[in-house]
Amino acid sequence: MEENIKKTEISGSNRIINDRIKKIEILRSKGVDPYPSGFRRENIISEAKNTYTKLEDESSSINVETENFVLSGRVMSLRIMGKATFFDIQDKSGKIQCFGRENNLGEKYEIFQYLDIGDIVGVTGPIGRTRRGEISVQLKDLILLTKSIRPLPDKWSGLKDIEMRYRQRYLDLISNQKAYSNAIIRPEIIKSIREFMSKRGFIEVETPILVPVAAGAQARPFQTFHNSLDRNLYLRIATELYLKKLIVGGIEKVFEIGRLFRNEGIDHYHNPEFTTMESYESFVGYNEVMEMVEELVSYVAKQITGSYILPEIEGVRPEINLTPPWPRLNLREILIKNTGTDFFENRDLNFIKSKMVDMNIHVEPKASWARLLDKVISEKIEGSLIQPSFLIDYPVEMSPLAKRKKGEDGIVERFEAFVLGSELANAFTELNDPIDQRKRFEDQEKNRIEFGDDEADRLDEDFLISIEHGMPPTGGLGIGIDRLVMLICGEESIREVLLFPQLRN
Repeated sequence: MEENIKKTEISGSNRIINDRIKKIEILRSKGVDPYPSGFRRENIISEAKNTYTKLEDESSSINVETENFVLSGRVMSLRIMGKATFFDIQDKSGKIQCFGRENNLGEKYEIFQYLDIGDIVGVTGPIGRTRRGEISVQLKDLILLTKSIRPLPDKWSGLKDIEMRYRQRYLDLISNQKAYSNAIIRPEIIKSIREFMSKRGFIEVETPILVPVAAGAQARPFQTFHNSLDRNLYLRIATELYLKKLIVGGIEKVFEIGRLFRNEGIDHYHNPEFTTMESYESFVGYNEVMEMVEELVSYVAKQITGSYILPEIEGVRPEINLTPPWPRLNLREILIKNTGTDFFENRDLNFIKSKMVDMNIHVEPKASWARLLDKVISEKIEGSLIQPSFLIDYPVEMSPLAKRKKGEDGIVERFEAFVLGSELANAFTELNDPIDQRKRFEDQEKNRIEFGDDEADRLDEDFLISIEHGMPPTGGLGIGIDRLVMLICGEESIREVLLFPQLRN
């Protein structure tokens, strides 16, 4: 039964396509180019409507007369009623009704016979109101700019299939106002981040995407091969080590916004390629970076939404207050509070495994102590961090690039920022002791062998050589752009804020 329905849909689609191709042939036979080279649009729809309503407000007359507007847009509805036709067009700014009469358009009125929803047209005419009070363009001229062959999704239901929305994002943008809004807001968020960092004196740079060693994070990389160099290369999993080389070189405040690539699973929060902003500042530590994070996120929210408070969205999130300062929560203390166990005191592998079994947390058989503790944190703490919060002071085993905290054995100056139970940022006072850093990298390499951990960080000799020349005390930050966009747009899935997310076949 299902197969028959699909065949009917396909054959119906083919009939529509064939019908539209015939219309193209007829138009060409009549000397009409269905794909002209260009069109000089003079107005966008929202501006035209605003101009008209302003004239109405300033006029005492019921019927306001305007000059001709020259607009263009995609046909979103079409109602041919003999010698009069109503249709809506949509551009980037909105939608407007157009009204054409045969006695106004003459021979050009015939083009409505060959017009379909989805076509792109140019229209010229003054704006007024219909008897029903709707603002409309009273057509003086109409030109077909692009004849569409395939139909748009039904205007009432849009694209119901979520996978189809992601695969054919262009249709989603046409028919789904929220998808279009997300696409527009994202670059505004990135622009705000750049403004914030620039005001603080940071220099934006670009570092390599193809790298000889996939280091700087704990993740599985994508591998490729460079023919001319005759060597394996990797898509970067972090920008960290290159940016810290620039700190060594004397660029004291540096940041990069760019794509990272991690060969990992796909879910609501993860995509194999994603965007981050990483920054490094000389002569500061993680406390100063914490202050910068809460100021940055609240600044961006205010720039985009006009407030530090993100409103409640029923079924998605409660009201979120991003106003600084955010709570600083000691990781060890909150672990004890939520689990009744001090994992920092007893770092035995078998001990943590037994406690995880008691808490009904899945134990990966070959995972290291650090990997298992990360799992405990995810299960027992992260989900409760709804309002913006910082988890601070992590075990050294979990943070191979962070500096040890003075006076606290086995602890590093690291924090993670959480909102709505999801990690938003990861940062630390950078380890600038080259001897300690080399040992930490070597420990990571041992984990790769002992536990089969192909996500363990990698030893990068070139980076070690750079910090052996002397890297100043530095505060580093990585913040997820996609998750920040999710937060501000009120989306629960990363695929709603990526224009073209990775999908299964």
